[in-house]
Amino acid sequence: MTKPRSRSQRNAPTIADVAREAGVSPMTVSRVINEGSMVRASTREKVEAAIAALNYAPSAAARQLAGGADTRIALVYSNPSSMYLSEFLMGSLDRASTLNVTLTVERFGEDADLADLLMRMQRGRVNGVLLPPPLCENEAMLAALRKEGLAVVAVAAGVPRPEIASVGIDDFHAAETMTSHLIALGHRRIGFIKGNPDQSASERRYEGYLAALEQAGIAPDPSIVAQGYFIYRSGLDAASDILDAALPPTAIFASNDDMAAATVATAHARHLDVPGDLTVCGFDDTPMATTIWPELTTIRQPISDMARAAMDLLASMIRNPDSGAAVRHDQLDYQLIRRQSDASPARKRKTAS
Repeated sequence: MTKPRSRSQRNAPTIADVAREAGVSPMTVSRVINEGSMVRASTREKVEAAIAALNYAPSAAARQLAGGADTRIALVYSNPSSMYLSEFLMGSLDRASTLNVTLTVERFGEDADLADLLMRMQRGRVNGVLLPPPLCENEAMLAALRKEGLAVVAVAAGVPRPEIASVGIDDFHAAETMTSHLIALGHRRIGFIKGNPDQSASERRYEGYLAALEQAGIAPDPSIVAQGYFIYRSGLDAASDILDAALPPTAIFASNDDMAAATVATAHARHLDVPGDLTVCGFDDTPMATTIWPELTTIRQPISDMARAAMDLLASMIRNPDSGAAVRHDQLDYQLIRRQSDASPARKRKTAS
């Protein structure tokens, strides 16, 4: 949740307000502010009149939106998975260097003040924002950034918003692919750990899991489905709930690698062999997948590549505002990576102790 703005912050006009008052686009307002030559005299007069009427003070983002050489992008994050963030940051920094972009990193926690964040970005002359999950679907964040006239790219939203440029993968088919793989190995009781319910990617992955079961004629069993939150601790609780079922599964598919790793730890604590007694699979292919034993079979979400693609898209939006192109939604390929944590349910499962 964000703290309420002060009266002065709430009433401060934005570039979008000026554009509305003048009946033009925010980009046209930006050109007038930057003294661009490609603006009709009559249009310039309307914009200047709107600026005066609203007592508008141009932000750094507005001054630079018309294509200044200095491109500044903010990566705003609140993702609790350090492994995911590490991959994302590496890709972002790598691409920022290639694109000659100045990248700033801002943490936005649950108790953060959105008005303070916007003020810091104004002071830093930021003109574009990169939003990895879960902020890619934060309604207040998206609305505020758009109101400020900032370019935005959302990354890894399960269901992209039509008006917000995005980069991601097909979460539904990725989860369907993994579940079908487990079915092909011979598993019929496949547990599932959901991701954070606040993220649409979580629901898409669960829907993919259900679709694969339906295609195989397997009835879903709610007793072997548990809620997780994309963090390790939640994976421990969810795995325990699933393994305590009257008829436990022979495989568990977790919605990310952190929760899959927690599932492996839970199995070991119960003296279950992975994958001999229990197959465990994850999602993302973060470094976590190869730092535990056995190494995880998982869906490779190309996190670093998505960050690079998002940087490319965002820089293009900032530097070529008049391209006239429709809002882009770029989809990258995923890949099923097999390692040591999956096998056919060949052995009789041990009784959990």
